[in-house]
Amino acid sequence: MTVVEIALLCGLVVALVVATLALLRLRALSDRVVELEHRSPVGEGDLASLRHDIAQALRHVAVVRYDAFGDMGGRLSFSAAIIDDTGDGLVVSSIHGRGESRTYAKGVVGGDADATLTPEERQALAAARTGSVDA
Repeated sequence: MTVVEIALLCGLVVALVVATLALLRLRALSDRVVELEHRSPVGEGDLASLRHDIAQALRHVAVVRYDAFGDMGGRLSFSAAIIDDTGDGLVVSSIHGRGESRTYAKGVVGGDADATLTPEERQALAAARTGSVDA
């Protein structure tokens, strides 16, 4: 396994860990909502607080794989968007080349990135917001 492949694998592992943590938080919050709904009486403040917490969970995830360079095959480069209900989160991209791999992270607030997005990053962000792979 080359250094480039190891770097790409590390980038993928980081993206998967972030997505897994977001899903675990969502599951815990969903369980808490069910528990509160079965309590008598359910306070509106509790439910409003939980709904707010769930909306802030990074639970919308989309990954776009592509060939960053025409002479490379295997679609080893990727862009992953991980956002909450309001469009806040991040876009992580890993560009795989013949001799190296580079990973970038860009913050997203309200669906707008703090840096210029590539077409693949925009596609991943749109897919995460809409839940559609064809976004």
